[in-house]
Amino acid sequence: MKISYAFAAAVAMLSLSVFASSNENITIGLITKTDTNPFFLKMKEGAMLGATVHGVKLLTAAGKEDQDYASQIEAIHSMVAAGATTLLITPSDAKAIVPALDEVRAKGVQVIALDSPTDPISAVDALFATDNYKAGELIGQYAKAAMPLTFPGQPLKIAMLDLSPGHLVGARRHNGFMKGLGLQAAGADTTELSNTPEILCSGYSQGAEKQGHDVMADCLKTHPDINLVYTINEPAAAGAYLALQEAGKEKNAMILSVDGGCAGVKNVREGKIAATAQQYPLTMTAMGVDAAVAYARHGKKVSGYVDTGVTLIADKPMAGLESKDTQAGLNACFGAK
Repeated sequence: MKISYAFAAAVAMLSLSVFASSNENITIGLITKTDTNPFFLKMKEGAMLGATVHGVKLLTAAGKEDQDYASQIEAIHSMVAAGATTLLITPSDAKAIVPALDEVRAKGVQVIALDSPTDPISAVDALFATDNYKAGELIGQYAKAAMPLTFPGQPLKIAMLDLSPGHLVGARRHNGFMKGLGLQAAGADTTELSNTPEILCSGYSQGAEKQGHDVMADCLKTHPDINLVYTINEPAAAGAYLALQEAGKEKNAMILSVDGGCAGVKNVREGKIAATAQQYPLTMTAMGVDAAVAYARHGKKVSGYVDTGVTLIADKPMAGLESKDTQAGLNACFGAK
């Protein structure tokens, strides 16, 4: 199911709004990985919009950094103590937060994971997220079509800038990219990263610009002829581009990425990134707040996985691939425009 963030916001404006006055005693918690990443700020914006429309109380919290699960566990307990009947959470650590989630779910709290799954997935009632395997596959398909046109006659020489070890979202994007390229690829339910002879170097960027730069710079020392760069997200892509630029090789390699943030879409427009797969954080929380209100009012929990959509953004469309241009991407992006 593909739902645009604008549509989700419109639904939030209409659904249950006539009951806003009777919802004032409903409390919802939103816990994100950080409160600095534009992706999570857009999530917060969507949750605040939904809370205002429905007339409910919204509690928010975030980790100090991406892997700060301790702060998330503290927020889980404090929000439930404050009366939250639903928690919306982007897990910083898929396994470490599970005991806390088990505890609050046993008390009847509905838990919806946003963006990233828990391990096991059954530790939450539902997951509202991008199909990250598809996101990787889309940019892989783009690279497969674009590389022969951009670098005719050149064999693939790939650098992979991954997220972190054992991370399911990172593995899904990585393996989806490999599948889209037409190379041997693992499926969507493993944290193992596919490897083929075309991959000359790889490293963990942690989804950060500095680490992305450092991984790319190290790669170029041993493999200066890299011509295709996969990046887990657009900050890592920005770092990779800088490293290529410093080496005088920014015209010699194609960068692909995932996110659809405003800065990343601008980098597509400027030619620094060839294409990106755009995801929709506002949709995730708008739907999450709707589900939270429905549970508080009617006692019915959501269940399973809901695909919140992904779109290929590129200014050079490839035959046979559905994509949108950067203007459309900027209209739906998150972060400073």
